[in-house]
Amino acid sequence: MTEIDAVNAELLELLQGDGRMSNARLSERLGMSETPCWRRLKKLEESGVIEGYQAVLSRRKLGLGVMAFVQLRCSEHDPEATRAFHRAVEASPNILACHNTTGADDFLLIAVARDLDDYSRFVDEVLRRLPGVTGIRSNLSLKEMKATNRLPVRG
Repeated sequence: MTEIDAVNAELLELLQGDGRMSNARLSERLGMSETPCWRRLKKLEESGVIEGYQAVLSRRKLGLGVMAFVQLRCSEHDPEATRAFHRAVEASPNILACHNTTGADDFLLIAVARDLDDYSRFVDEVLRRLPGVTGIRSNLSLKEMKATNRLPVRG
């Protein structure tokens, strides 16, 4: 784990709020000159604390009105079946996240679709064809109460 001092914590919080913030603006907000600010930023990138930068898109404005939390149960857990499952999940643009979980089910997916008909097609054409899947349970989101990918960076 990389040690995060107070300055790096503030830098990370600023970038989580605006990933396009210039080094000049970052250094101004942090009260430091540009070169040390740039060095801190590069060190955080090189250490992997900052994994990358991306735009945050509105799924609704892109026509993705359905969000589902999908629990999958699998019968096969051998390495080849697991690799095939992983490849299929990675290939599906509708699957935003996949977690191997404890409990009665093996995986929890977060998936999106345009509407219920599109989600039904996704279940039939993608989820039911995943290697080793023996059970699928979907919970559709009725209202998104909070959605963020900002991490708490201060102790």
